[in-house]
Amino acid sequence: MKVSNESMRLYAITDRSWLNGRPFVPQVEEVLAAGATFLQLREKTLDSAAFLAEARELKDLAARYRVPFVVNDSVEIAMEIGADGVHVGQSDIKGRDLRALLGPDKILGVSANTVETAVRAEQNGADYIGVGAVFGTTTKKDAQNITVDQLLEIRRAVSIPIVAIGGINESNIEQLAGSGIDGVAVISAIFASPDPVRATRTLRALSDQLFAGDRR
Repeated sequence: MKVSNESMRLYAITDRSWLNGRPFVPQVEEVLAAGATFLQLREKTLDSAAFLAEARELKDLAARYRVPFVVNDSVEIAMEIGADGVHVGQSDIKGRDLRALLGPDKILGVSANTVETAVRAEQNGADYIGVGAVFGTTTKKDAQNITVDQLLEIRRAVSIPIVAIGGINESNIEQLAGSGIDGVAVISAIFASPDPVRATRTLRALSDQLFAGDRR
C-alpha cells in the first residue's frame, strides 16, 4: 500500500492515556467511522505481548475501514502482524536501511523537523513525512515548534506527502492554511476530547477545507 495525499488529511495517533477509562478498540473504531483517514498505533506503556495483540486488532479494524495502518517505531512488530507499514523518528533510522527491511510495498513514515532531515528521509525511501511540533506538544517534551514558513520550505524541498503534528486542534488548525501540508496528525485533540466522534468529524471537515489541493 502506498500513501496518497488524501490519506494524510486526518491522521489519528492512538494514546490510551487520554481515554479516562473508555474502552480502547471501540473508541478507535468510532474515530475511524467518523472520518479519520490514517491510523498509527503509538502506545509507549504497553509490554511487548500486549502491544502485539493490540496491533493485530487495530490492523484488522483499519482494514475494515480501508484506512492505512502503521506501527510506531517497531519495524519488527509491523512486519510480524503484516501492518501496512511503520512510522519512525530520526533516532530510529540512523545506520538502518528501513526501506530494505520493509520491502518496496510497505509504508515508511519518518518524522522530520528541518529541510535537511526531510530531504534525507525522502532519499532513504520514506513515503511521507511527519513534521512538528507545530504548536508544541504534551507528547514530546523536547519538541521544537515549527513555523508555517518552515513547513513551506519543507513542502518545496520534497515531493512526498507531509502531515503536520504537535498540539493541533480545532481552535488552531486554521493557522496552518497555506502551509502546503496535506493534513494533520492528532492525538489529544481526538482521544482526550469528551466527544471524540464530534472532534474527529470537525477536524476532518476543517482539514478537507484547508488542505485539499494546497500543495505549493
